[in-house]
Amino acid sequence: MKITFRIWLQDSPEAAGGFWTHVAEDIESDMSFLEALDHVNGQRIAEGQRAIEFDHDCREGICGTCGVVINGTPHGPLRATTTCQLHMRSFSDGDTITVEPFRARSFPVVRDLKVDRSSLDRISQSGGFISTNIRTAPEANSILIAREAAAAAFVAASCIGCGACVASCKNAAASLFTSAKVAHLSHLPQGRVEATKRVINMVQAMDDEGFGSCTNTEACEAVCPQEISTDHIARMNWEYNWARLKTL
Repeated sequence: MKITFRIWLQDSPEAAGGFWTHVAEDIESDMSFLEALDHVNGQRIAEGQRAIEFDHDCREGICGTCGVVINGTPHGPLRATTTCQLHMRSFSDGDTITVEPFRARSFPVVRDLKVDRSSLDRISQSGGFISTNIRTAPEANSILIAREAAAAAFVAASCIGCGACVASCKNAAASLFTSAKVAHLSHLPQGRVEATKRVINMVQAMDDEGFGSCTNTEACEAVCPQEISTDHIARMNWEYNWARLKTL
């Protein structure tokens, strides 16, 4: 396939960036999107240019490391699909594909398509844990957990922290990410001990990192590769308000 790529290049966080246009005439439909970027990089290196930088790791859609905006949509045109799991057969011969980094004040550009998403890590660090006695591993069946609670926790824990929800939101809100991290612990008895402190700390950390406010457009749910529901945001808001009342 012949594909015209318009790719955002930016040498440093302080430098002015811009789109670089390249016509690739030998893109195979079975290539993944990241393999296509690798192919473009091979051509750039052969021409004496530096490689375009982008994040990737497992390339299996589970680590959340990859993530770019493709033709205006985080992760590209397919629902429930990460950038690394997108294949070039989703495009047509002759297409022009615009590739740019996730845009958010809390995701500063490192270089080209790489952004610093450590702000999400700091939200998790503020409350994404439980306290327990450290001795031998506890017996697996010593704490009874209802099937419904376990299933709900698994759904929330499926969030891979890619940041697409932030990139899609007109306010650059991280509410979907934060609410999933709050919910996957608060559903379980091990996480309820610190539930009050956790939700207050994580919401405060989200605000401190400069993320915007949720206005319920549900754009985040639409682009989430794990299809995390915005119902988690409603649950987090309820938990947060209840926690604030209990701490008055």
